[in-house]
Amino acid sequence: MLDLGFVRGNLALVEEKLRARGADPAYLLGDFHQLDRRRREAITIAEQSKARRNELSHQIGALKKAGQDAAALMEETRVLKEKLDELDGTAAALDEQMRQALSRVPNLTRDEVPAGASEADNITQKTWGEMPRLDFEPKPHWELGEALGILDLERAAKLSGARFAVYMGAGARLERALISFMLDLHTRKHGYREVLPPFMVNSKSLFGTGQLPKFAEDLFRCSDADADAATRGEFKDSDHWLIPTAEVPVTNLYRDEILDESRLPISLTAYTPCFRAEAGAAGKDTRGIIRQHQFQKVELVKFTRPEDSDAQHEQLTRDAEEILEALRLPYRRVLLCTGDTGFSSAKTYDLEVWLPGQGLYREISSCSNFDAFQARRANIRYRPSPKTKPEFVHTLNGSGLAVGRTWVAIVENYQQPDGTILIPEVLRPYMGGLDKIIRES
Repeated sequence: MLDLGFVRGNLALVEEKLRARGADPAYLLGDFHQLDRRRREAITIAEQSKARRNELSHQIGALKKAGQDAAALMEETRVLKEKLDELDGTAAALDEQMRQALSRVPNLTRDEVPAGASEADNITQKTWGEMPRLDFEPKPHWELGEALGILDLERAAKLSGARFAVYMGAGARLERALISFMLDLHTRKHGYREVLPPFMVNSKSLFGTGQLPKFAEDLFRCSDADADAATRGEFKDSDHWLIPTAEVPVTNLYRDEILDESRLPISLTAYTPCFRAEAGAAGKDTRGIIRQHQFQKVELVKFTRPEDSDAQHEQLTRDAEEILEALRLPYRRVLLCTGDTGFSSAKTYDLEVWLPGQGLYREISSCSNFDAFQARRANIRYRPSPKTKPEFVHTLNGSGLAVGRTWVAIVENYQQPDGTILIPEVLRPYMGGLDKIIRES
């Protein structure tokens, strides 16, 4: 969430940044100046009325002490109290209107984020690795997986409907191997602390990271969760939603806490399944497992001091890239433009892996710096020194990596002319020494 004081003092800049995202400031903010003016007027009048009430209290006390009639002043005090109740109610209502308006406003992108309307305007910053030189027509992962008996989309549809998958045999083991490999590299080499969080969270947690209220319809909710209430800005701590990413529970670990500055940066990694009711544009990625309602991911989350967040963003992105490099998967790093940057992010790098079976690059990780946007929503602060006022941390996260898409990349990049799949060397210890996936009965 944006800081109210910042928006008030920099409204023109905020509106310019929102337009750069392709958003309509008038729709998001309404008549912000008018709303803010009414709120401040109510607060000013309330403060004046409270001062007058205090003055009257002293006068009433003096009159009673002198044995004089204080009825008139007592009546004025009664009227003032009613007026104060009304003014406090008005200010609170206007405060809530402004809070709800700001809760729907996306983060402001950094100045270095390129202007643009869509992914076509993103900027490729680097490429790594050589695309595999295949002397045969490469197949997509869904054909390879079915032929090898390691991916069953038909039975998954029977179980759960479209956009679900069943991994079988070596296919299931490859998924498990990738999770273990990623967690081991991030914890042993990169210094992240592993977390296994709940896979269900409450509304307050989803509000903290920016999924609510805007994206309520994109989430799977349990029977005790009220999507209508969430879109109205009513966030509970007693309801449940399936997590769309480990970012939500891991970031909210420190909600409403003040962290010791000496602990920063805090680097956490978590494996979780992820659940998304919105699985992309209608008719897009209907084949295979690129866009699923349920998928697995290893997430990286950081909490940093504001002055360290840029360097930590670069480090987190490199940590994710090292997974791809260890697996020898060609990829590119892309800086997202203003129109393609996510709601809560100030700056995002996408890592896109090459998929020869489809002849294109696909996103496999988004590494984002949220500045204080999420921390302000979740009230996560740190104290720079013992006697100073707490400040909001900066939060960052990224996939390290999306496991299913890494599975896809291995299957397509390591396919052989006979339809078998080589196992990357770094994964073979996690596969019981297996070096190749062959046809399973």
